[in-house]
Amino acid sequence: FFFPHTRFPARRVISSNAMAALASFSPIMARASAFSGRKLSGAATNGTAYTSMRATWSPGSSPPSHLDGSLPCDYGFDPLGLGKDPTNLARFREAEVMHCRWAMLGVAGAAGAEIITGVTWTEAPVAPSQTYLGSEVPFPLPAIAAIEVFVMAYVETKRAAEKDPLKRIYPGGSFDPAGFSKGNDFETLKKKEIANGRVAMLAFAGIIGEAQANNLEGPVHALARHIADPWHTTAASNALAVPYL
Repeated sequence: FFFPHTRFPARRVISSNAMAALASFSPIMARASAFSGRKLSGAATNGTAYTSMRATWSPGSSPPSHLDGSLPCDYGFDPLGLGKDPTNLARFREAEVMHCRWAMLGVAGAAGAEIITGVTWTEAPVAPSQTYLGSEVPFPLPAIAAIEVFVMAYVETKRAAEKDPLKRIYPGGSFDPAGFSKGNDFETLKKKEIANGRVAMLAFAGIIGEAQANNLEGPVHALARHIADPWHTTAASNALAVPYL
């Protein structure tokens, strides 16, 4: 619409529908995306911006070139540059997954055995008789340890003989009876395994420290004491909780 009787230049009023149409076809229209502490990097050409996001262990930090985000749970953490050599990086990746799995088994075993039997993980190896779910095992502890060492040595020898580094980590077959490695979410499961495994490694380190600070007390009993009196049963109230201080 025009207003010829004003002193100002002619103006045009654009309807809301016209504005919406203009915005939808504009090549320079900004589009918002979720931002949750991730580093953003982008390059713009001809009014069109391409933005890539990657989570890093320290917000705003630049990951090293050898950690390009292709590995599961890769957040660019290598301050000492230990993974610059591709051979070392592959070995560290395999070792981390193995430690993650053992740590998850260790935390579950330490807590589960104490919940079911009442025997702590520090008392079980030195018990006069070994039991499994209430049934007595007909072998003494040295024999059980020897059997475990032999079985583990055989399994690890067979795993190390595998030439494909990925199959050494994710063998599949009989080691995957549920067929998780065949699903479309296998890459997501890899990330979840490592994420939970890293937490489990920290948790088992905490279980060891808690046992040393509380006269070999089990983690379940220690947690129960803390829940019963959370303001007075803490690491700060235990002089042995922080050693060498």
